[in-house]
Amino acid sequence: MLKTHNMTKTYRTDEVETTALDNVTIEVEKGEFVAVMGPSGCGKSTLLNIIGMLDTPSGGKYEFLGQDVSGYSEARLGGLRKQHIGFIFQSFNLIDELTVKENIELALLYHDISARQRNIRVAEVMDRVGIAHRARHLPAQLSGGQQQRVAVARAVVAEQNLILADEPTGNLDSAHGEEVMGMLCNLNRQGTTIIMVTHSRAHAEYARRTINLFDGRVVTEHRRAAA
Repeated sequence: MLKTHNMTKTYRTDEVETTALDNVTIEVEKGEFVAVMGPSGCGKSTLLNIIGMLDTPSGGKYEFLGQDVSGYSEARLGGLRKQHIGFIFQSFNLIDELTVKENIELALLYHDISARQRNIRVAEVMDRVGIAHRARHLPAQLSGGQQQRVAVARAVVAEQNLILADEPTGNLDSAHGEEVMGMLCNLNRQGTTIIMVTHSRAHAEYARRTINLFDGRVVTEHRRAAA
């Protein structure tokens, strides 16, 4: 599905140059569940942002679905992102003034989908993540676990084939964190490719492969045997 080859990312100011990624070469195949780990500041979120086309590399190559997208314009990157990638964030990023249903439907408004089809898809995905009974509630009326369920539903409602999750359980207690990990595993079993940044070794164990970063470099990879 995607490859990086000697990819670098450097941030520069007038006085300081910071290397966030240093010659990172990885490959993720369709249907994989990959965890990315490492200490704070090691480049995990930068890597996820480049994979998700929210940022661009300073050097090297990034291939997505067989296309070298390293030099694509923001408009072309936006088109690929909209069509193929869903995002789940640690902070949920729900809109306070919109209901659960409206927050999820928002992800479909940029697609050529009729209102009737939007309603069908949103209803189906709310059932899938167990949040249908909260459809008319606002985010402030939900628990943290319920808000992350809405965020998961929003990420998958457009039927993208890649989900990028940045510390998806970071703001949740252990019980709700396990629920979210269960949902990610179910999505993966249904064929969705998942790349997840996490500090939790227990949650990384849900993935089939773990990539460890340190100072912007891949230092180890570990692949688990099939269950």
